[in-house]
Amino acid sequence: VYAIADGDGVCLVDGGWAVDGAIDQLAESLATIGQSLRSVTRVLVTHMHLDHYTLAVALRRSHGTPIVLGEGERASVDALIADERPQHERDLRAWGVVQPPARAGFPPHEGRYEPPDVWLDGPTDVTLADRVLHAIPTPGHTTGHLVFADVAGGMLFSGDHVLPHITPSIGLQNVRSPYPLEEYLASLRLMLDLPDLAVLPAHGPVGHSLHERSRQLLAHHEQRLVECAASVGAGASTAFETAEAMRWTRRGHHLSELDGLAQTLAVGETAAHLEVLARRGELDRAEVDGVVRYTVASVVAATPVL
Repeated sequence: VYAIADGDGVCLVDGGWAVDGAIDQLAESLATIGQSLRSVTRVLVTHMHLDHYTLAVALRRSHGTPIVLGEGERASVDALIADERPQHERDLRAWGVVQPPARAGFPPHEGRYEPPDVWLDGPTDVTLADRVLHAIPTPGHTTGHLVFADVAGGMLFSGDHVLPHITPSIGLQNVRSPYPLEEYLASLRLMLDLPDLAVLPAHGPVGHSLHERSRQLLAHHEQRLVECAASVGAGASTAFETAEAMRWTRRGHHLSELDGLAQTLAVGETAAHLEVLARRGELDRAEVDGVVRYTVASVVAATPVL
């Protein structure tokens, strides 16, 4: 959570997770800079995941603090409020998962979701007392993810879009985009059109080069696309089988070594990579009995024109 001076108060970027003790931790942290929960003017939330949104809701319930969120998150927030079954649970069959792992989904949200006060639709300038933040849609990690660029200050509040040491999960939310990796790669390229700002991420240390890290993330996913294609070439046909053939985290874990949620993240992200390969024409895609299967694209020789 970042606090930005806004007149006599502060604007927050992200709210945090409404777990036990979190609101007290936030109050104590604000007190170290001479602020309080009551002096928060609004919360700009990068995306709808529990660890970014739910403490903002708790703060609004206790102090009326306005919440701002990207329009692309509306369908997922509505689904959470209605307590609908998360889409990834419905997608597991299509991904080829026969036996879902234990605790395959997000932790319970227990009524912690409400709509924001403001939905930001498209690039929008957010004016604070002494600076302007440019809210930029960056779909991929979630459909409505936003980053907030302080170009004059040389900073980007990147949420989970650009992280310094890890890659964000792709497309795991209650209403998933059909092509989340394609969107994420486009959102990363968009970062290269900005000045080379210092990254202030939601997880990890601040100060990395936006351009350098964006290029690293683009290269990482291109490598994963190569690995996915090779796995299909070696006989894998579903997202689950492909994920099983690959290695995960910097420690090179097998899929079975991950916890249930991480396995779901891995298979869902693999599915996103396979969809990109299919749209690029490198793989053929077919749905058989509700399961999406991939094969190496057949090469049709061109007929010479006489």
